[in-house]
This record gives sequence, C-alpha cells and structure tokens, in this order.
Amino acid sequence: MHTSLADFNAARASGRPILLSGGAVVTMDPDVPDLDSGDVLLVGSRIIAVGLDLRSDPDHGAAAASALVVDARGAIVCPGFVDTHRHAWEAQLRRSIPDVSDLGEYVMSTLSGIAPSYTPDDMYIGTRLAALTALDSGITTMLDFSHNSRSTAHSDAALNALVDSGIRGVHASMGPHFGEWDRQWPADMSRLVSDFHGAAGGLVTVRLAALSTDEIAGPAIAYGPELAAVARDLGLWTSIDAVFGVPSSEAILRWARMGILDPTLTLIHSTGLTADAWSAMGDAEVTVSLAPTSDAQIGLDTAVPAVDEALTVGIRPGLSIDVEVALASDMFTQMRALHAIQRMRATNATYGTDESRSKITTRDVLDFATLQGARANALGDVTGSLTPGKDADLLIVRADDINNMPLNDAIGTLVLGSDARNIDTVLVAGNPRKWAGSLVGEDIDALRAEVVRSRDDITRRVAAL
Repeated sequence: MHTSLADFNAARASGRPILLSGGAVVTMDPDVPDLDSGDVLLVGSRIIAVGLDLRSDPDHGAAAASALVVDARGAIVCPGFVDTHRHAWEAQLRRSIPDVSDLGEYVMSTLSGIAPSYTPDDMYIGTRLAALTALDSGITTMLDFSHNSRSTAHSDAALNALVDSGIRGVHASMGPHFGEWDRQWPADMSRLVSDFHGAAGGLVTVRLAALSTDEIAGPAIAYGPELAAVARDLGLWTSIDAVFGVPSSEAILRWARMGILDPTLTLIHSTGLTADAWSAMGDAEVTVSLAPTSDAQIGLDTAVPAVDEALTVGIRPGLSIDVEVALASDMFTQMRALHAIQRMRATNATYGTDESRSKITTRDVLDFATLQGARANALGDVTGSLTPGKDADLLIVRADDINNMPLNDAIGTLVLGSDARNIDTVLVAGNPRKWAGSLVGEDIDALRAEVVRSRDDITRRVAAL
C-alpha cells in the first residue's frame, strides 16, 4: 500500500470514492463471490460495489475511475471480526490468573475480590484498552458485557470509552455480582438508551445483559419475566451469560413456556445443555455466542464448545473473547481453537469405527467470526460481510508477510496463518482506525501509563480491604 493516511482522509472528507484495488477479496456474503484479485468500492461510510474490475463496470465505472486508489495487491480484503461477548472492564487485569482452576476461582478472585474496587475511571480505562486492542487485532465490532455497573457513572464511563475508541461497540449492561452498588440497574436502562443508543454516529448501541440462573449471584440479575419486560419495553436485545448445564437447560425450557425465549436473545457459552434445551433454542431462533478458549481453559460445564449442538438445530454461532484475565484477546485464537477442537471431536468420535462425522471448515469459523457474530449483535444488516450497502467495516491483511507468503488460499490464510501484525488497515464505517500497521491517533505511551496507574490503584485498594 502506498496511499497516505492524509490522502485517504482527504478523499473521505470530500466525498470522493475510494477503490481498494487488486487484493484477494473475501466477502463472507454467499451472494457476493470471493475474488482472487478484485476491487471494493467505498463512498463515505458504505461499501458501494465489489467486483473484478470496477473501473470497467457499467454501473460503477465512473465512480471507480474518479476514486482514490488504494493498492491492495499482496493483501486480503475481508470483513472485520465481530466479538459477541467480552468483559471489557477487566482489561487492566490481563492474564492475572492465567492458570485459573475453574469458574469458581474466577468468580471469587475477579468478580467478588476485585470488581468492587473499580472506580468509573477504572471502568473507562479498562474498556478503552479492550476496545483499542480489539481494533488492533482486526475486531471492528465488540459487544462489551459490562457487568460492573455499580453506578450511573460506571456505566457512562464504559460507554464513553466505546465512543472514544472509534469501535462499533455494543454495550450490554448488567448489575454487579457482588459488593456495594447503587441498585440503579435495570431502571437506568432507559436513560442509557436515551443518552447512548446510536451514539458516535450510530456506532454505539445498547442492550440488556443478564445471567441465565440465580446460582452465582442471586435472582436480581437472572433473566426472567421482569428483565424480559424491561427489554421488550425498550426494544432491546438481551445477552445472557453463564448458560451451561442442567440448571440453564431447565431455565431455557421455562423461558420457552413463558414466551420469553425468542430471537432477541443471545445465549452465551451454551455448554452442557440438554437436547430438549437445544431444540427449544432452535425453534425460538435465538442466537448463540461461543467462547471456545473460555469453555476449554476455565472449564465451563463440559468444557467443550457447543458448535456441533448449535449446528444440529440450525444455529450458526458467533464467537467471543470473554475474560482477558485468563485468555487471549484476539479472534484469531478463537477461530483456531474452535476449528481444532471440533475437528478433534469429529475424528475422535469415529476412531476405530466405520462412522463418519462432519468437520467444520475454515470458512465456517470465519463465518462465525464475522457475519454470524454481527447477527448475534443485532447488526447483521450493517456489518459482518463485504456486501454493497453495508458499512465499510473491513480489514486489509498483508498476505505477503513472511508468515503468510505465498498466498494460496485466502480464507485458510486468515484463519490459520494470520495474526495482528499482518493487519495493515482497519476501517470502521470507512473511518481508518489502524493504518500501515499502527492504530490511528492513539498515544500508546500515554495509554500505557494510564493502564498501569489504574492497575496499581486497583491493586492497592484491594490490598487495603
């Protein structure tokens, strides 16, 4: 790429079309073919066309001919990744419990022991760090399951961090599990919707968050008729965490009987659920967020990501990062983990028999990490694929770097070969948030100082308790 950031921004500001030309194009739209070498035409925040040679296209030739050309030869142009579930406020605590023994240790160490010591400033810094890290690794949309909303100021800080980062952010608000808090939630949801839903030019949206049962933290934050009514009255989707095992299976069937299991729900993890629960989920057309490394490393119920169970009932899941206190921060890790685990299960199930099991493909996991994630975040009409009319949330990934050369299969390279260092460009609604391999407009040294100060302040407060 030889185009300067200044020239790119000048073209955007003037309304001049921008042509990403000559790269391998992976659309993730079944109706828009992938291209070994092609063009993607942008105007403002939108994708206008995808094609082999748009300067010769009868419908878009004039716009393409007048466009600023960004040379994408030697690279892959693809949709940005979509994270469907991350507890972003915890980012200062990254890898603080890398060998966490189980869910109980995480709950007691982080949610009970540390979360009550967070100030609104800590919420802002952690959430902003998580969002910028997401952008750096190619995640253009992040759902922040913000379950440390101790006051209106805590919620506002988390939302302002999404706004300031420039990410497409979904704030899923829930009250804390433990400790003192203002009990402003869920009543405060109407204010959050009024003040923030559609903020940052529509990049930031709001939804409700809840747990599946009252086992961990009591009934106040468990999904049921009361919270369903809040979401319905505000027109919100709901993300439900800690969905695993027999208790959650029973809850799902109970919600179905109550009429509150519906397509506006995203069920997170979904490990160890019964066949009846999965059948109800498929019938209700809920979406599912899998957290492949979280399920396996923290050991959530069966510890096996439930991709086969989801696919069996017609649900194509999205993927998520979950907790950075014990896990990786990027989507490449999630795709590779799920790809390996599912194919291991399929092979193991048939070892020494004549049976055969279907194996997911690299295209499957890229679909989960893009379009299906967008659908789980209620943004399927906006992002998740290189579809004309959608927002230009996309990546330019260098395929001629040493770990990717030579380019033989674009999807295989994205899923199995690439990492954050290969991401040259990240656009969110056409706005460059990473360019020439570096985040745009961010003082990383200043960010580092803020993050370390916040981490140290939290540590001192916890030690003083």
